[in-house]
Amino acid sequence: MKSVVITILIAFMGAFFVPAGTSAANTKSELIIVNKRTNQLAFYINGELIKTFSVGTGRSPDLTPEGTFKIVNKIKNRPYYKDHIAGGDPTNPLGDRWLGLEVGSTYGTTYAIHGNNNSKSIGKYVSAGCIRMLNDEIHWLYPQIVIGAKVVITTSKLDFAAIAEQNDYPVTHYFAGSLFLDGKSVKLDHKLMMVDSRVFIPMREVFELLGAKVSWDAQTKKVTAVIGSQTITHTALAGTASVDGTSIAITNSRIVDNSLLLPLRDITELIGHQVDWDAAKKQIRITS
Repeated sequence: MKSVVITILIAFMGAFFVPAGTSAANTKSELIIVNKRTNQLAFYINGELIKTFSVGTGRSPDLTPEGTFKIVNKIKNRPYYKDHIAGGDPTNPLGDRWLGLEVGSTYGTTYAIHGNNNSKSIGKYVSAGCIRMLNDEIHWLYPQIVIGAKVVITTSKLDFAAIAEQNDYPVTHYFAGSLFLDGKSVKLDHKLMMVDSRVFIPMREVFELLGAKVSWDAQTKKVTAVIGSQTITHTALAGTASVDGTSIAITNSRIVDNSLLLPLRDITELIGHQVDWDAAKKQIRITS
């Protein structure tokens, strides 16, 4: 019997190459967290922390509302109606990008994440309730955001990952792996990932270590692995795979850094190998 043991250590590495653009917009799960305690904003996509920013929030703790909200509109060059300042004017305190929040009965008209006309206000408690960003930074964030994106505003001593998970948003944790194949150590160069207590493995490297021939069809976004007499096919991000023409339900695969990762727990059904996860030792055992 052939035994594969992967010992997991915390790190950040690479996996099965998938051309950019494979992810469809409807697979995008976004989260913005604003922590008023630190005046920091975090932006997550599909469980991965993408960037953090310094922001300005309300002059007093009650002005910037706390809770879970969603982005309901995106406006370029919104006028500052109170003082009759045109949208896009350098003196407009809203800057030129507005991500409107649905708060109570307001629908993106009262509270927002927006730019500013005073960069010195960033990081401070200065606003009437909105969340201010540097103009260059909201110019970067604005096109990333989809309508309906979740926004959590809080005052917390927790880090961003803990806040995300506290709000039912599974966060990605990365692991580098050292692998033992038939008792011999083999360096695992690719990224392993844990999301919501599920381990994901880099498909190409692990399958090839098990003797598979792996190919990728860029047009159909489909990966094919041939292991002995078995043929396994899977379309990136889908919740199914095919083994010799028979469809099997799996946890949706993920793409990280243009790499395709498969859920470890579904490997048994896909290739018929025994898969064990030892949480105490942080080891994956795959036995053929």
